This record gives sequence, C-alpha cells and structure tokens, in this order.
Amino acid sequence: MMWKWLGALLLFPVQMVYLVVKAAVCLVLPPKLRDLSRENVLVTGGGRGIGRHLAREFARRGVRKIILWGRTEKCLKETTEEIRMMGTECHYFICDVGNREEVYRQAKAVREKVGDITILVNNAAVVHGKSLMDSDDDALLKSQHINTLGQFWTTKAFLPRMLELQNGHIVCLNSVLALSAIPGAIDYCTSKASSFAFMESLTLGLLDCPGVNATTVLPFHTSTEMFQGMRIRFPSLFPPLKPETVARRTVEAVQTNQAFLLLPWTMHVLVILKSILPQAALEEIHKFSGSYTCMNTFKGRT
Repeated sequence: MMWKWLGALLLFPVQMVYLVVKAAVCLVLPPKLRDLSRENVLVTGGGRGIGRHLAREFARRGVRKIILWGRTEKCLKETTEEIRMMGTECHYFICDVGNREEVYRQAKAVREKVGDITILVNNAAVVHGKSLMDSDDDALLKSQHINTLGQFWTTKAFLPRMLELQNGHIVCLNSVLALSAIPGAIDYCTSKASSFAFMESLTLGLLDCPGVNATTVLPFHTSTEMFQGMRIRFPSLFPPLKPETVARRTVEAVQTNQAFLLLPWTMHVLVILKSILPQAALEEIHKFSGSYTCMNTFKGRT
C-alpha cells in the first residue's frame, strides 16, 4: 500500500506536465472535430438571440434534428422555418424552462415525437437590470427559476437517457458575469454564478460516465436584445461579442469536448486578476472600466 501511494504521488506531477503540454499543443494544431450527423440537438431559448444563432450553427454542421424550446411561438416558428430551409429537420415546442412540470411534460413529448436528445443546450435566460431594492420579488424569482433551476429540470429530464445510450452532451450558455458580477444586474449575476456551480459539479460528476460530457460557455457582453442599452466605457478596447461568434465557438467547443470556454480569451486575465489582486484594486478596475455604471442605461428586450 505504501509503495502504491508513493508511486501515485510521483506520477501526479508527470501527469500535470503532460496535460499542460497537451493543451498547449492543441492550441497550435487544428483540433479534430466531432461528427454531429447523428445528433439530435435541443436548444432552450432557441427562438431568438444566441439561441437562434446556435440553431443555425448546428444546422450548418449537419446535425440530424434540431428542437427549439421557448416561450414566444412567433420567434420559435420563424427560426424553425429558417432551419428547415437550410435542409435540417426542425421542431419547436412552447416551454417555460422555469416551470418544472412543463419541462418534464414537454421532454416526454419530444421523446415521443422526435426521439432521444443527445445534445442539450441550456441557453434560455432573462435579465431585469435593476438593483436589489428596485427589483420586484416576482421578477427576482423568475430569473432564478429560468436561469438556474431550469437547468436542473432540463438536465434531469434528458441526462438519464444519455447515460443509457452512453452518448450525450450538456451545454450551458453562461456569462462571464458568473465570475465577475456588476451592479444593476444582481438577479442575473446571482443566477449565473449558481448556474456555473451547477455545471462545474455536473462536469466533475460525469468523469466516470463514458460518452457523456459537458461544456460551459462564459461569454463577455454580447450584442443581443436582452442587454440592449448596456454601455461599456471603452467599446473599442472591449467590443461586445457578436452572437454568431458565440454560437460558432460554442459548437466548436462541443465538437472538441471542451469543458469550459471563456470568450474572448482576454477574460482569462480577469479570472487571474480576481485571484491575486486585493479587493480595493479590483474596485478601481471596475470603476476605470465603467462596469459600475454600465447598467445605468440598460433598456433590455422590448
């Protein structure tokens, strides 16, 4: 037992060096992309914004079927027709992911009508853009139900079958605000931090589950209607991401089985700074960058 423990201790740093070198090589060499032609993809919040671009990107990459969930039928129908025009089978279901019973009911309907889901993309989210004291209690609950608890219900609905098939992927469209919160979006930041913890725990829990993986995407401010009116102090230095870029990088992360993806890569610097700088210095960075006041002009989705 002593020799076995000692051997594992000596092997550990070698494994760490190997994994770091492997990751560095993968940054230089083009990765091998997973074939998606046999996959059925379900995208929550798939009628508009990043969800619509995700549906387009998955269709371009040749998935078998795409299923869209959302609360607005008009948007879902438009996106569904667009995806069908691209030559990919597509269906939509009206579903509020914050409603547990509705999620389970519609998940059953999807399995009966379309088949097994092998890639689940949890993209649905809401933001109210108000301070804690100005927020309505029901609005606060709504954001937690949709942004966080909705992922519990959708994952519980589809993960068991993925485990049986030994083929599946859970994707979460999160936000860099899960790692660095801002004033004026306390409901969104809190829900995204909870969502990040959920995905981190889930990702580790799937390590011993062959064929089933998870990807968490943490993008910077993206130019969609949901954050309309948000202003960055130095937009030329920190331009908002395009939703099509987020969608493309997300699908690539699925195809390369990347567990966590920060967009853009400069967000890694933010994570490092939060780990080493004192709070007073971080506060000055927030003031200088304008993140303290970026939600003052927030309008949101009309």
